[in-house]
Parts: sequence; C-alpha cells; structure tokens
Amino acid sequence: MADESNAGPVAAAVATDAEVKAPTAKKRRSRPPRKAASEPAQSKPPAVVRRGYSEQEKSDKLKMIETQVSGGSTLKDAIKSAGISEQTYYQWKGAAKPAVQKGTKNLKPLPAGDEVAALVELEEENQRLRKLLAEKLRAENAELRKRLGLD
Repeated sequence: MADESNAGPVAAAVATDAEVKAPTAKKRRSRPPRKAASEPAQSKPPAVVRRGYSEQEKSDKLKMIETQVSGGSTLKDAIKSAGISEQTYYQWKGAAKPAVQKGTKNLKPLPAGDEVAALVELEEENQRLRKLLAEKLRAENAELRKRLGLD
C-alpha cells in the first residue's frame, strides 16, 4: 500500500500520455488495389477489340503476309503488320491448308446431290484401290512362298 502513495505523480503522467495517444487510432493496412476485372467496364475501354474476320479477309491477310515474307520481310514483322497474332496466323494457315490440298477441282461448295455423287465416286475408287492392293499382296505372298519352297 505504501507503493500506491508514491505512484501519485507517475500515475498522473501516465494518464496524460494516455490522453495524448487516445486520439490517434490504430493504423490499418491499406487494401491492395482492385484488379481491372472487378472495375466497371465503362471506366476503361478494352485494349483490344475482338472481331471476327470473313473468309475473304482471312485469305487477303494470309496472301499479304506471304508476299511480305517473299519480299524479304521476316514472318513476325509481316504478321504484326497484318494486325493479327502469330497464333491466329497459324490457325488460319492450318485451316486454309486442307482447302489447298483438295486441289482446284471445285472452289465452290457442292450442292447436296453432288456431294452424294462425289461420295459414291470416292467409295468406288476406294474399292478399286483395295482390290488392287489385295492382288499385289497375293502376288507377293506367292513369290515369297516359291522362294521359301513352301509351295
């Protein structure tokens, strides 16, 4: 109890310090900035506007890239000048390849009746080729049997 009597002036000093510190609140961490996805779309216009290209536009861009590359430009520079990504270029090029491999027989799509006729023609050619292959294999087997003396 004797200590309480000596603590009088010290307790008063502590009380005044507490009053001074009371107005300052505890600091809070600031939140990290919000990501662009959570912001409303009206605040920023999109950096890249996506749009579909028609088949004619695709073929024109592919031809333009080919001419630039044949003229001495690098492929990457030609693709950038066309305004498309490398991935898009290779996708378009891969999609255009089967059409080129088919040949120049018919560039226009066939009507439904012509497609059936073309399918029947392909099936007949397939059968003919299978028969030809079977004949060659039979002849080869017969020759091998003769050589081995199994005949």
